[in-house]
Amino acid sequence: MAKETKYIFITGGVLSSLGKGIAAASIATLLKNSGLKVSVLKADPYINVDPGTMSPLEHGEVFVTDDGAETDLDLGHYERFLDESLSQDNNFTTGRVYSSVIEKERRGDYLGKTIQVIPHIVGEIVDRIKKAGEGKDVLIVEIGGTVGDIEGLPFLEAIRALRVEVGKKRALNIHLTLVPFIKVAGELKTKPTQHSVGELRRIGITPDIIICRSEMPLNRELKDKIAASCGVEKNCVIESLDSASIYQIPLSFLKQDILTPIAENLGFSELKPDMAKWDSLVKRIIAPTNETTIAFVGKYIDLKESYKSLTEGIIHAGANLDARVNLRWIDSEKIEENNVNELLKDVDGILVAGGFGERGVLGKMQAIKFARENKIPYLGICLGMQLALIEFARDVLGLEDANSMEFDKECKNPIIYLIDSFIDAHGKKQIRTHTSPLGGTMRLGAYNCDIKPKTLLAEIYSNAKSVKERHRHRYEVNNHFVPALEKAGLVISGVSGGRERLVETIELPQGTHPWFFASQFHPEFTSTPRKGHPLFTSFVKAALQHKE
Repeated sequence: MAKETKYIFITGGVLSSLGKGIAAASIATLLKNSGLKVSVLKADPYINVDPGTMSPLEHGEVFVTDDGAETDLDLGHYERFLDESLSQDNNFTTGRVYSSVIEKERRGDYLGKTIQVIPHIVGEIVDRIKKAGEGKDVLIVEIGGTVGDIEGLPFLEAIRALRVEVGKKRALNIHLTLVPFIKVAGELKTKPTQHSVGELRRIGITPDIIICRSEMPLNRELKDKIAASCGVEKNCVIESLDSASIYQIPLSFLKQDILTPIAENLGFSELKPDMAKWDSLVKRIIAPTNETTIAFVGKYIDLKESYKSLTEGIIHAGANLDARVNLRWIDSEKIEENNVNELLKDVDGILVAGGFGERGVLGKMQAIKFARENKIPYLGICLGMQLALIEFARDVLGLEDANSMEFDKECKNPIIYLIDSFIDAHGKKQIRTHTSPLGGTMRLGAYNCDIKPKTLLAEIYSNAKSVKERHRHRYEVNNHFVPALEKAGLVISGVSGGRERLVETIELPQGTHPWFFASQFHPEFTSTPRKGHPLFTSFVKAALQHKE
């Protein structure tokens, strides 16, 4: 007999970016540590097929799963909190839903019927939710956007219909809302929450638990007022305050006994999570013994969410080394030869993040050159590796016009170029050209990297012969230039498995530089707070040693 999955639906009201993803991940963590088999799904109402072609300034980070899906950044939170790998089944959009329905209609699957939002679009959403929950005790479903958004209505109808189908003992509604503090009045206001819940009820959904995002603690009187006006039990109003670390939120929810109403509503026996290790982790994050400063060089620094997994990976490494990592955010467009010394003085490490496009490239290469020449620990991710190669080719190898074909399609020395074909994470041949559509034409998902012995890479990964890491890029290192680069002193320490043998990692010999490393893959996608990631741990350790 198949397991009867229970569902927790999380909606948001008043405004976006209140932290539904963190709330979902926190509840999932508590349930998992209570011995339940848990997964999380993010349903996004926007019409894009996925966030892959969306600007980081518009949407924030694109998170990549092992199976090569470009997903919402909240999936990164889910994986980090749960310490599990998720898949393309854990995130879908309106665009993906409509594409699937239209494809079925073209095949004749609907037997000539008129295709409508109800039942066909809503039915497709319900089917996708059920699929994500197969084999789980609990599936937490986060509905993106805000209650009242027109594009979100089919998703809300889907969770309403699914609760009716499975019954109240198998479905629970949690609504996350804002309780703003009005400084002039000196008080918290509950009216936005009341209106938000009212809007939710209007479309047939009544919340069982309300989570209140607030800058200030909610007193008992205020919680009781929210409970009475919104029709929930008094113990079902939970506050979510601004915290020093997102990893405090599960402990805060536990302290407020959020698991009791969850257990009562879903028919579980008493839930008692073991959070001792998590508590220890949080203490190391909030009050570490040591500290170091790392320059974070990127072009999307106005929206820190663009680098969410990367910054979290650094935090995880710091926690595992009992150190606070202070990030000095530096806009790569503002770095020039005449100011690089001033901008990067007194840092213990330099990180150049990934990205697409030519904007800010020259500044990033100035930062790389500064790290290389001044023996400062350097970590380059994706484009940060490609630019390290170009800088080395220009300033050490003497190829003045060395470049990437992403920036100059006519350059005579294309250190970085676009390969015509490759085998993807599913073993299928993919064809890429400069005119290929952006979505789905990248190297996406987890690929093997073969490790060269007696290198920094080998040391980082405990002398493993190979490692699997996730990718998200279109352009590759041109193997034609590898012999010349190696002869000039660069070490190619990792190459992709399979016939292409593409460059995955580069480094400088530790005899010439204390720690200089860059990877084509994105290690941040697999970093978790419990274990950290060996690459970030090694980098932060090198920064701490440089400080000494």
